Amino acid sequence: MFLEVQAIRRKPKVDEFGAAGGALQLPRGVWVSLSANSFMRLQLRLFLFFLLASMVPGPRMRAQIPFYTDDTEVTARKILHVEFFNEIDALQSAQFPSLRQNTSNFKINTGLARDLELDFDVPHISIYRANGTIGSSGIGDANMGLKWKLHQVLPGSWVPSLATTFYVEFPTGNASHQLGSGLTDYWLNFILQKPFSEKTRVNANLGVLFAGNTSTGDVGIRTTRGQVYTGGLSVLHDFSPTWTLGAEIYGGVADNDQLGRRQLQGMVGGQYNVRSGLTLTFGLIVGKYEASPRIGGQIGFAMDFPSVWRATP
Repeated sequence: MFLEVQAIRRKPKVDEFGAAGGALQLPRGVWVSLSANSFMRLQLRLFLFFLLASMVPGPRMRAQIPFYTDDTEVTARKILHVEFFNEIDALQSAQFPSLRQNTSNFKINTGLARDLELDFDVPHISIYRANGTIGSSGIGDANMGLKWKLHQVLPGSWVPSLATTFYVEFPTGNASHQLGSGLTDYWLNFILQKPFSEKTRVNANLGVLFAGNTSTGDVGIRTTRGQVYTGGLSVLHDFSPTWTLGAEIYGGVADNDQLGRRQLQGMVGGQYNVRSGLTLTFGLIVGKYEASPRIGGQIGFAMDFPSVWRATP
């Protein structure tokens, strides 16, 4: 659950994925649609399954998604926290011939001793391109990391809750199809959370990518040398025991001027607490600069096991 300022990708050339692509000489859209359609059907089945798991309201479950700005909370011991979201983005014109990208991300968190949390997530990416350019679809780069809650805010204190995360991203995606960076990434992120009231809170993130590339398809900031600095700020308000709405702004900049790319984007979204251990999420994204989507939308869910199967008191 770190700030995902995803990495810049080089613009694919038409002859790289088109007629000169050798084994990729397929009719437009066929290569990407075969695997993408099957995966989208699986997504729908998963979403409906968890939606129908139970419709009994229960105590609020805190989840980060749809927001990319992380909070300071960690998963409790003996709890398995699962998050899934599907996001579709319209890309900036500078990304042509790439037009749209669909990202489905699956994340698992589990609590360890001493306020530690172990995280693992992996995306499935589908990139849709213009006529004459073959699209791409498949697994992206997998992430594994640790989150450590350093301080819990005390009643009446101005000192916020503090946490930090360290992630390593492995090059599991196919770099030749723009699904992975082909690099190993190392990311450190600092998190603070300050409640203004029992129902309103602010989260802030500040991170640095030391080495590698945090790419997720054709969205984000790419660097092969130097660092990328990232930041995010979100405000969330609990309007009722079941509804939380919020907004955030996040972005990143590289210290290498030759990259010529920045990321700045915002999101408005919310969470609906279906029952104890089950939350549905949604968000709308608007971005600026080449490394951000022009506009996008996200839906998802978060679950806690075994809490979701327990009867609500």
